[in-house]
Amino acid sequence: MLAFAAHSVCAFVLLYGTPALAASPITDTADPERVIRQLVRANAELDLATMSRLMAHDADIISYTIGGRKFVGWPDLERAMQEEFSSVAAIDIPIHELNVWRKDSLAWFAMEVDYIRMTGTGAGQNRTSLPLRETGVLEQRNGQWVLLSWHESFRTVTMASPAFDWAVSPPAHRLVSAGTSSLSVDLSGEWDILEVEDDKRYNATLDKAGNGPYTQHGGRFTTTQFSDRLWQGTWQQPGNDREGGFELLLSEDGTQAKGIWWYSRVGTHKNIPPREHGGTYQWKRITPIPASR
Repeated sequence: MLAFAAHSVCAFVLLYGTPALAASPITDTADPERVIRQLVRANAELDLATMSRLMAHDADIISYTIGGRKFVGWPDLERAMQEEFSSVAAIDIPIHELNVWRKDSLAWFAMEVDYIRMTGTGAGQNRTSLPLRETGVLEQRNGQWVLLSWHESFRTVTMASPAFDWAVSPPAHRLVSAGTSSLSVDLSGEWDILEVEDDKRYNATLDKAGNGPYTQHGGRFTTTQFSDRLWQGTWQQPGNDREGGFELLLSEDGTQAKGIWWYSRVGTHKNIPPREHGGTYQWKRITPIPASR
């Protein structure tokens, strides 16, 4: 039911209801699934007021979104939603699966969606899609169902994701330990990096071994393994106190790389499942490929 944009400050996204529900306002709050669909419609219309009425505002409620982000209470979530709504041109959330269970005054759901986020207009519009899974709990209070807490994560963040669209598969490879002399390609130079889901760009300056700083929160990349064009490593961002890992597939001509990144730590939050929270990368060389020596 609920999906968050893959922003560093993510915001609430819900699914479109059935055609009948979309045709007129929904006022039935006596059924948990219909409440979910009301939230879907409100989110699609960027209607924060309706979403607020259908969500519990208890100060101690905790929810989690992608990127390891944690929300405590309604005001924390409201700020993130306002930021997301102000940054998009349109949102579309096709639903692939929705299951709702109910017992007494509690209900819980599991859902799979694609979160499609549009920014910009006309020929310059950018469209990104995130495959997400959602779980959450609702409670019936005074005859009305309200959303309490939820959790979301990527259904899959792999090189087979829509953002990784090369018509190749990662080759069979032998991982090479960091610090060995087996690196067969010179990775040095300037790289333009796009975080696809956030439409965020910055530059990295790397040495031959693929290590060096980048222009995002004082960040630094460290290459740990490279073999058969499979490029793996870690990243650190002291400016916002975060770190994680990455995995890229370098193009055959060495001018591009595409792949995924993920968090391993956000502030004091360290128990982030590997590869579960993050996004997709597109890298392009700015400087010429170094001549072989």
